[in-house]
Amino acid sequence: MGDITIFKRHELKYLLSDRQREGFERDIQKEMIPDSHGESTVCNVYYDTDDFRIIRHSLEKPVYKEKLRLRSYGKVDENRNVFLELKKKYMGIVYKRRIHIRERDAFDFLSGRIDNPNHSQIGREIDYFISSYPGLEAKVYLCYDRSAYFSSTDNSLRITFDRNIRYRTDELRLSFEPAGKRIISPEESLLEIKCADSMPLWLVKLLEKYDIKKVSFSKYGTAYTQMLTERLNEHRGIFR
Repeated sequence: MGDITIFKRHELKYLLSDRQREGFERDIQKEMIPDSHGESTVCNVYYDTDDFRIIRHSLEKPVYKEKLRLRSYGKVDENRNVFLELKKKYMGIVYKRRIHIRERDAFDFLSGRIDNPNHSQIGREIDYFISSYPGLEAKVYLCYDRSAYFSSTDNSLRITFDRNIRYRTDELRLSFEPAGKRIISPEESLLEIKCADSMPLWLVKLLEKYDIKKVSFSKYGTAYTQMLTERLNEHRGIFR
């Protein structure tokens, strides 16, 4: 699949054990094909206010929420293009809009050093988002190893498996090596099913076959919660 700049879809999440993933991933390959980022390390830098206003609002599970992040597939040179993504969720439907921008330009733009070099409609939407959150800055780096598939008969259907999900609060650039603290067990994977409408029957049956249950899970939200817990433990003098 090519790099799409606008998405509108449902995103359903499930936590899988290694055993569940092995059987489920084997079976979906009868209907699914690896996409252009089929095996990759997805790297993200999330932007938020000093008091983490954006993710705190998101964790309250409102009807509408939004976030801004930079994304690349693996470590990139600062002169390479990355994605600057505006992700919104309303009434259970995810809307994602993104532009290509050089990593260095993105960092300078989001740090307030230069104006947005992208003057498209999506670029203007990103400008408006930034103006709505004074003091926006890079807060969390989050990366994970992903296997991705898309349907051979339905371009809107995509399945991803994310493992080794890690975060850190320093080296907040996509030009640094992917690394950080884990937020899920090494024996678990996060399955995401992304579709425009309802899931096909064969996929529903596979979820039932492997007893895979839907969960509410935010990578950034989980990293934020873990970060707060670690800071609280440090304040109390508890070290792990």
